[in-house]
Amino acid sequence: MIKELLISFKRATGQKPQRIIFYRDGVSEGQFYQVLLYELDAIRKACASLEPNYQPPVTFVVVQKRHHTRLFANNHNDQRTVDRSGNILPGTVVDSKICHPTEFDFYLCSHAGIQGTSRPAHYHVLWDENKFTADELQTLTNNLCYTLPPAYYAHLAAFRARFYMEPDTSDSGSMASGAGGPPQGGRNTRPFGNVAVRPLPALKENVKRVMFYC
Repeated sequence: MIKELLISFKRATGQKPQRIIFYRDGVSEGQFYQVLLYELDAIRKACASLEPNYQPPVTFVVVQKRHHTRLFANNHNDQRTVDRSGNILPGTVVDSKICHPTEFDFYLCSHAGIQGTSRPAHYHVLWDENKFTADELQTLTNNLCYTLPPAYYAHLAAFRARFYMEPDTSDSGSMASGAGGPPQGGRNTRPFGNVAVRPLPALKENVKRVMFYC
């Protein structure tokens, strides 16, 4: 995937990336350094596959969204520190007191809360060859939240691909109630166990770089 992205970047801009900032989601704290070692090595190999001496500096950041930390303003009556929902303002950063005493991590609430209490994202900087200061990386991260959200559209692409790959569900009822189904009153948890998954169809060249799945 990294190699494909590097090629796409060069094709679009006419030059190779001078630095790489890699945001990684879906990693628990116990897997931090296992994932870092494996994926940093994969990034290095992808760069070297384009040119032998091409090794741009890499910053590797893990983003955690599923946690129980919430941030509140000291004074809810001060309209300068809260939005109309009573949540902290978008762009609020916390990088002391509740963060790790020696590691590079911070909380960033980059969005306005629509309902309920806003949940900030927790960023862990595991590797930083670009030598960002805390303010520089926090500002960059917050600004990126207001550009086209590629992670959000990646979920849409994966969801759309499922419709191309899943077997036809029209016969699922007869399969579950047929001879191979569970006993009466039981539940069939593998309705498509004997059905082959269709291969993902090849994309045409004129839609490969178009977000047709939106």
